[in-house]
Amino acid sequence: MARVLRRLWTWALALALAALVSAPALAQDETLADIRQELSFLFVDIQRLKRELSTTGGVSVTIGGTSALERIDLIEAEMVRLTARTEELENRINRVVLDATNRIGDLEFRLIELEGGDVSQLGVTTTLGGDIDSLLLAVPVPVGTAGGTELAVREQSDFDRARAALEDGQYADAAQLFAGFSAAYADGPLSVDADYFRGEALFALGDTANAARAFLESYSRAPESVRAPDALFWLGVSVGELGQISEACFLLGEVWVRFPVASAVSDAASAMLDLGCP
Repeated sequence: MARVLRRLWTWALALALAALVSAPALAQDETLADIRQELSFLFVDIQRLKRELSTTGGVSVTIGGTSALERIDLIEAEMVRLTARTEELENRINRVVLDATNRIGDLEFRLIELEGGDVSQLGVTTTLGGDIDSLLLAVPVPVGTAGGTELAVREQSDFDRARAALEDGQYADAAQLFAGFSAAYADGPLSVDADYFRGEALFALGDTANAARAFLESYSRAPESVRAPDALFWLGVSVGELGQISEACFLLGEVWVRFPVASAVSDAASAMLDLGCP
């Protein structure tokens, strides 16, 4: 029971911290870079949608039944199920395409406006992917092709560039690069590290609230990863810097509870002494 209560308290605290550090920043004038970043986010959404049309090759259908009549009934039922599922996915893709098309049209308008162009010459945005029926009938792209290898190489290259900026002390550039990386490769194997290093860069800049958010995101992505003890430690330190002493003490104490052999345990103990934790 104690373990269950502790887990519930941990999740409740995580939600509270998320609300604490996710307070909206002061409104700023939109820049060209902001719009281009939105386009990058949209590209990631489209790539995720594209995966919906890729086959894993692991699906098989087995029809039972002891007689020909039973088998026919089972086949008809399976066809009805698959037809309903296909229509559901088609409607979902149609909604995503329509939304993405509208968003791109809006971004095109704002780009032309910022660059001083003539918005009256802006035509109607072409539907993403062309005709939706052609999109649904397209041949699926197998997972793990050369395109995937190229993406992995580009992902590592982008990560290394952001890490180099951090190591060179270019914290503002590093924070921006890691933020862009997390948006472009949200489900990638390096996303946990990207959030953590973004937190380091923001903490060095004195942006403690957003640093806490980054450390929380890193820890939440993979609470059992090798990066988790350090992410939890720096989350506790950041929360302490924000004046939330009791929450910080709890988080720093959790480093030892969850990762008793991690190197971050000694750092957490020192931080708890500095905060006067009981």
